[in-house]
Amino acid sequence: MIYDNILAIFGSFGPMEMIIIGIVGLLIFGNRLPDVGRSLGKGIVEFKKGLRGVENEIEQADSKDNNNSKSS
Repeated sequence: MIYDNILAIFGSFGPMEMIIIGIVGLLIFGNRLPDVGRSLGKGIVEFKKGLRGVENEIEQADSKDNNNSKSS
């Protein structure tokens, strides 16, 4: 409850504040950002591969069920 009042003092961030925050972030984390981006990209690719694998398994199970119900 007290934190809501503290955050209300700052208000919302405008475009200039976001640019300043971005510049400070680049100065602090600049040398590590390419590694972070690369790792994030690899993680997204692996997630999509896993998602496709699950979708394929579901489709295969669904098609097997359909084939079994047609032959019965």
